[in-house]
Amino acid sequence: MRNKISVTIDEETLKKVEEMIESKIFRNRSHFFEVAAEKFVKNKEEK
Repeated sequence: MRNKISVTIDEETLKKVEEMIESKIFRNRSHFFEVAAEKFVKNKEEK
């Protein structure tokens, strides 16, 4: 199950995220933030 959330980030970071989406690294913003959150959680669990 997926949950809808809202995030606020600075303009420069969003620009970089959009560039990665445009170059097909991520499908969309949701995909980017899901991958980022998963990596962050995994990293924290390993420490």
